Amino acid sequence: MALFESNNPVLKEKTFQEASRIEYTESMTLGGTIGKMAFLLAMVLAASVYSWGVFAKGENTMPLVLGGAIGGLIIAIVIIFKKEWSPYLAPAYALAEGLFLGAISAMYSSLYDGIVLQAVGLTIATFIAMLILYRARIIRATEKFRAVVVTATAGIAIFYLIAFVLGFFNINIPFLHEGSLLGIGFSLLVVCVAALNLILDFDLIENGVAQGAPKYFEWFGSFALLVTLVWLYLEMLRLLSKLNNR
Repeated sequence: MALFESNNPVLKEKTFQEASRIEYTESMTLGGTIGKMAFLLAMVLAASVYSWGVFAKGENTMPLVLGGAIGGLIIAIVIIFKKEWSPYLAPAYALAEGLFLGAISAMYSSLYDGIVLQAVGLTIATFIAMLILYRARIIRATEKFRAVVVTATAGIAIFYLIAFVLGFFNINIPFLHEGSLLGIGFSLLVVCVAALNLILDFDLIENGVAQGAPKYFEWFGSFALLVTLVWLYLEMLRLLSKLNNR
């Protein structure tokens, strides 16, 4: 992976550079990206409320979980290769992820009282903290920083893939789910890596604005940030569940 690429595969500096060489009547702005991000988050919330309600009624939510997860993955892949479609597909991705997150969150909530609010609060707090650190230039997206985060993220992705494959053979990696010190330590590491993704994403969005990326990149950048936030929230849920198990 190139040194200047974000570990978020849908948000790359090269992508912004290529798009900036094409002439458009309107260019990407930071304000526009923020507004579209807020819209996508509202759609995630609306879909989550719906799927949570389905769970609360005692109905089967597995179709929502699987449909949201698989549908979101397919839509994300399409957006990555057809970035100009992001104004139409990013809202669909938000709805799919909302259905998935709402059902998963309801399941966690039934097992651990208050865990969802805690996870949401920690995710928001982490986002704000990373934004402040980035804007204050306390943490800079240097070449070395990018390289470390990209390597760590790739390692986590490979590890999760191996664990997923082993699951088909009834082989489980205990600390992925248990509340041992090793399990909690692993989750803390993953949360930290997910949080550092935000620094890279902020930097690349800022570069996209500076380079005059086309207007539809506001949707693309918002979609990319949403991908990171979904991952961060899920890891927060996993970490809090382990802490509760202790």
